[in-house]
Order: sequence, then structure tokens, then C-alpha cells
Amino acid sequence: MAGMNVREESMFKRKPVKESYDKENQRPVIRSSICTGEQVAGFKDVRTGRFTEVMVIRDGKDMEEFTAKYDIPAEDIKKEW
Repeated sequence: MAGMNVREESMFKRKPVKESYDKENQRPVIRSSICTGEQVAGFKDVRTGRFTEVMVIRDGKDMEEFTAKYDIPAEDIKKEW
């Protein structure tokens, strides 16, 4: 957006959309591969153990996006291998 001032740039930024999940039956989880180190964020059903993938976590920015999108404190997310 070359040539635009700060006020014009902020006018066109997308506002983060808050998503929801079933807090009673699902818990946020980061699945990490032992071999490759690849990390995937998602939700695990506490009754069935089924994991639903939401997004790949490549860096801290992706983790911030995941926590902001679902309004989850980072310390509440469990890591599984």
C-alpha cells in the first residue's frame, strides 16, 4: 500500500474474527511430530479422543493467531507427541 498514510492503511486491515469451540467437550491441543517437529493446532474431544486439526503452527505468530482466534490463554494449551 505504497503512498498511503498510516490512517488509510489501518482502515483496510481485517479485524480478527473470533471463532468458538465446544469448551465442555473439547480441549485445545498442539500436536507435535517427534520426527519432523511439525506442529498442528486443533481440538481434542475429551470423550472420544478424536483430534480436529485447525491450523499448522510454523512460528510464534501462528501460535498467537490461534490463541487470539479462539480466545485461549497460551498456558491452557496442552502439547502432545
